[in-house]
Amino acid sequence: MSFAALGLSDQLVRATLEHGFSTPTTIQQAAIPAIVAGSDVLACAQTGSGKTAAFVLPLLQKYQQYRAHLNTLDSDLRPKHKHVQTLILVPTRELAVQVAETIRDLSKRLPDKPKLACVYGGVSINPQMMVLRGGADIVVATPGRLLDLLAQNALKINAVQQLVLDEADRLFDLGFSDELNRILALLPLERQNLFFSATFAPAVQELAEKLLRDPTRIEIEATPVAVPDIWQRAIEVDEAARTMLLRHLLKERGWQRVLVFVATQYAAEHVAKKLKRAGVKAEAFHGSFEQGKRSQVISDIKASRIQVVVATDLAARGIDIAQLPAVVNYDLPRSSTDYTHRIGRTGRAGERGEAVSFVSADFAAHFKVIEKQLGLKLERERIAGFEPKDDFSVKPVAQVSETNGGIKGKRKSKKDKLREAAAQAEAKKA
Repeated sequence: MSFAALGLSDQLVRATLEHGFSTPTTIQQAAIPAIVAGSDVLACAQTGSGKTAAFVLPLLQKYQQYRAHLNTLDSDLRPKHKHVQTLILVPTRELAVQVAETIRDLSKRLPDKPKLACVYGGVSINPQMMVLRGGADIVVATPGRLLDLLAQNALKINAVQQLVLDEADRLFDLGFSDELNRILALLPLERQNLFFSATFAPAVQELAEKLLRDPTRIEIEATPVAVPDIWQRAIEVDEAARTMLLRHLLKERGWQRVLVFVATQYAAEHVAKKLKRAGVKAEAFHGSFEQGKRSQVISDIKASRIQVVVATDLAARGIDIAQLPAVVNYDLPRSSTDYTHRIGRTGRAGERGEAVSFVSADFAAHFKVIEKQLGLKLERERIAGFEPKDDFSVKPVAQVSETNGGIKGKRKSKKDKLREAAAQAEAKKA
């Protein structure tokens, strides 16, 4: 099937070819005609399946139709101020930038390009308010910054025709439920709703049932097992030896670029510093960085100016580093879903990738649960010179959920720490 057969204009078809798309992916074949026809859509698909273009292309097609309608009106009947036609909500700055870039690339050949605003927190709000002067046709936004701009009367969303929730599950995982409800209350009741999610988490299903009208349901089956281009490995190693093993693998495997996932911002900084001291060009990447720093780190690894990015799960979604040969789970992910997204950073666009997980004795049972949930059974490896001394046979079973659970008992939450502090204070009083 070709893109032309999906009802797209000649300009958009040419844009797909220039963008490197030869034929539509499975999700694009299912979503594009449904969106062009005006149907609500609830789509479940993994990162790397082509989901961004699956909603961007038909939304640009609908924008062309809208402009064609306006051009039939007398000039005095055309709106002088651009109304937001399409609102795309995303969970992170990086994904906002990526979606906006895709919109710009695919709309280059349109005779009347949409005015696009990409807004997110972590940077000054003033330049974004300047961009929104005179309105915008398409707005890509993180929920918090959108609410800030609405409070400043920088834009209005009462005429939105299409609402897109991209990575809807992640929006709920990151605690945007209240912000979403406030935004939804400001939108017109009559609109097209498009939900794209990696998983149909309960919160996503509940919102979908409330908002979507007879939606086209699209579910693309995808698990790490079904991704033949990713060689998944599990290496048993003591926690104290992980950095040395990482350095060994960098040399042995000849990785020119690698994304290393850790559990915390502190670990990202700590591991990056240790690698730098060993002469490895490495940088940390986490949520406390300003947007400029984040963009610079991603730009540097894409250009091979650095070899290793040590990142929290912030980098597990919405970041596309072409021809990334390897991903390393220095710390195991909290959930099977996070595992899927982490390893999905490699093996993209037909390239072969390698995903290595460091499995220590404390988390061996936790990794077994992840494997079970994903239908995996990876052979445990031991690397000469890095054989673990810890006993892997006596550790308790870890607890992990399929969506947003995690290793319990090892890393205390903020609430657990506060409870402990309160209990200690009460004990001292007694």
